Amino acid sequence: MTDATPHFFASPADRESLLTHAPGPTGRLPLSDEMLRQWSSGDLFGLTQSVGMGFDPRRVLGDQYLILSTQGGVRNPDGTPLALGYHTGHWEVGLMVAAAAEQITGADGVPFAAFVSDPCDGRSQGTRGMFDSLPYRNDAAMVMRRLIRSLPRRQGVIGIATCDKGLPAMMMALAGTKALHNVLVPGGVTLPATEGEDAGKVQTIGARYARGEISLEQASLEGCRACGTPGGGCQFLGTAATAQVVAEALGMTIPHAALCPSGQPIWLQMCRDSADAAMAMKRDGLSLADCLTEDAIENAMLMHAAVGGSTNLLLHIPAIAAAAGLPRPTADDFRRVNAQVTRLVDCLPNGPVGHPTVQFFLAGGVPEVAWHLRELGLLKSQARTVSGLTWDEVLDRWHTSDRRMACRERLVEADGVSPDDVIMPPDRATAQGLTSTVCFPEGNLCPEGSVIKATAIAPEVVENGVYHKRGPARVFTSERDAIAAVKGNSADPSVQEIRPGDVMVLIGRGPLGCGMEETYQITSALKYLSFGKDVALITDARFSGVSTGACIGHVGPEALAGGPISKVRDGDTIEINVDTRTLQGSVQLVQTHDGVPVEDALRRRTPHPELLVDPDVPDDTRLWAALQQVGGGTWGGCTYDVDAIIRTLQAGQHALRDQP
Repeated sequence: MTDATPHFFASPADRESLLTHAPGPTGRLPLSDEMLRQWSSGDLFGLTQSVGMGFDPRRVLGDQYLILSTQGGVRNPDGTPLALGYHTGHWEVGLMVAAAAEQITGADGVPFAAFVSDPCDGRSQGTRGMFDSLPYRNDAAMVMRRLIRSLPRRQGVIGIATCDKGLPAMMMALAGTKALHNVLVPGGVTLPATEGEDAGKVQTIGARYARGEISLEQASLEGCRACGTPGGGCQFLGTAATAQVVAEALGMTIPHAALCPSGQPIWLQMCRDSADAAMAMKRDGLSLADCLTEDAIENAMLMHAAVGGSTNLLLHIPAIAAAAGLPRPTADDFRRVNAQVTRLVDCLPNGPVGHPTVQFFLAGGVPEVAWHLRELGLLKSQARTVSGLTWDEVLDRWHTSDRRMACRERLVEADGVSPDDVIMPPDRATAQGLTSTVCFPEGNLCPEGSVIKATAIAPEVVENGVYHKRGPARVFTSERDAIAAVKGNSADPSVQEIRPGDVMVLIGRGPLGCGMEETYQITSALKYLSFGKDVALITDARFSGVSTGACIGHVGPEALAGGPISKVRDGDTIEINVDTRTLQGSVQLVQTHDGVPVEDALRRRTPHPELLVDPDVPDDTRLWAALQQVGGGTWGGCTYDVDAIIRTLQAGQHALRDQP
């Protein structure tokens, strides 16, 4: 019998290779009398460590810059994977790190690199991994800030990130260290495949196959070819792409940085230019604090509305503001901004055509949209950007630039697409029937509000600008049960499949229940199944940025916080009204299945008998849920208010001591 035990205790193949000392670096540190007398031991030992890693001792006193990224995976020299990352969004980021480092080195600076990788929301959809998705953002931002502070002599940070949680975390980290010369570098986008489905639609192959709408062969083919290139965020304006756009609107990036196609020369040059911008900020005495202002937050909300961005940014923009020490925008602020701005951009997942993000970039990207917002008198154009220019200066140069002309011409040459069909002038957008992006319905099921991406409701179910639905409730307390009913393959024979006209009510999936998971596998299935447009979804969970349709999320209070949505039962009648023009909306329980008056039912009914905290939710997520609730909850960006948390803990300690 062969001994399969690994040879942990075998003799090394070459004992002489086990060295016990080495000569160490040559040369001398460029120390001075003042340095030895005034610098801390840590600052001095840092120089020893730098030289110990092979750095030229003659150069160690250059300005230090930290290149902080979300790189994941290990690439072979030819770009093939030695070890996979979690997603394409962080797969090529290491190339940007190298480009930034080369640029800093060429200017006699000292580049440092650190990595805080990030998960893939697409990979964790419908799994318990989603319980860690939103909490990860706060954790990563804290780790990133700790890494920044742990390099005491850094002048600035070049933060490189791409996707749903790593990028908002990076923005929070840079905002929280805004006294430095910080520049954000968006990781760009992957290209659509020449033939095949985009990375949003392909996530529905399971649901479509289960309903008999595609074959096994077709599902296998589409699932293989959706990512046209190996790097960058998905090809649609989901949370990753929207966060890139918002970062540029905040003034945290150089101009025309968001949505750059990953791996291409223009992408690497953007990173080199970003490193130059950070060094120029130091030279000119400009910090990120000069850019991240209340006007910048207003511009971010305007840009979010104008592009038709992900509703997840309603969580991230307040969190970035809080990290920067600025007032957090409220639902009323988002409501006000959306009432002012019609969506101007036709980009996946929105219509009418649904162009991929690379076409949005070539059509002019953020500067082109900002130009229209300035023409409307809405943009805070005196706000400064990390380029050193105000938005007025950026746009005056952009509009007649060679870069604008070349990109827009390339879009026509390569794809036969007019740039003005992707980024529309306001009059044209209105004529095309584009509406404002976000509506905040209220009602007896969501007295604290809710969110729907009004601009993404299927036009076929909108009449005279109003979406109206009245239908029977189908209540679920787990996403697994809900998607099984959508697919029509529930393991419980008593659970009927979802049918046209149903109103799905998914409860207990907010922060307290499971970490406020995304429910994209449900919303995407409803978009691409033939009957999906005739089904509505109401939930205290959140949605992927690529979600569309009559999907109402962020319902407050959430079910486990005593929200009335916890009182709904199967067969109750729910009525939804959303005016996509006025952005007025309501979500109401209008009739009970057992004839009990609605007011009595909402007052006297106990919560749904199957409602509970998910038994698989990690303790890490439970802790996050408790802390963010004290800090303002969903409408406060699910972030931490340290002073409020300390006051609450102190009050609790006093109360416990006073107990008999």
